[in-house]
Amino acid sequence: MISCQALRWGAPGQPLTPPLNMERPAGSLTAIVGANGAGKSSLLKVLAGLQNPLSGKVVLDVPRRGGVSFLPQQQHLDRQFPINLQELVAAGAWGKAQTPAQRSARLQAVLEDWALGGLEHRPLMALSGGELQRALLARLSLAQAPLLLLDEPHAALDEQGQALLWKHIHTWHAEGRTLVVVCHDLAAVRQHIPHTLLIRPTGCVLNRSVELITQQPHAQVA
Repeated sequence: MISCQALRWGAPGQPLTPPLNMERPAGSLTAIVGANGAGKSSLLKVLAGLQNPLSGKVVLDVPRRGGVSFLPQQQHLDRQFPINLQELVAAGAWGKAQTPAQRSARLQAVLEDWALGGLEHRPLMALSGGELQRALLARLSLAQAPLLLLDEPHAALDEQGQALLWKHIHTWHAEGRTLVVVCHDLAAVRQHIPHTLLIRPTGCVLNRSVELITQQPHAQVA
């Protein structure tokens, strides 16, 4: 599903790590952790095709259209954009062949699934951080892409929101989708995600989460 071949990324002329060679099979669930500035979000953008690598290449075995869904960090979203929560979420179904009735029913189901009922017509600027994050995640639910790239999906979520997040991540994984998740919470990674890629200036390490976090108990991921 994901093949990184001698991949290097970062600012021009300043690669963040030695070349990364990594294979992640279809249906895998992988965390990315590392210190501030290690290149976690940048790597996710390279995988999503939103940023060019410095060298090497990424090969994704997914459909050209609708194969990848990317969850950005909230700070990259313009809250002044004049749409409401329902319109933001509904964008996840763009391009799908559905009748209006099917589209409406699916949208309402997803809104309820992410505890967003009653907030449909609230503008983005009026949403709390947690509400906006759940709306962005609900948009992913509508997209139904086989590859999900999630940049800090737990950000701004309260305890209930985090429970919903991990419930959906496990459901997506059980459905056979491939997920790569940038996460700062090592305890959550160890509990919920089978494999972890640790990004360090000296090189990246991919291992089972339980083993990697036990071996790197002081790894900084904030």
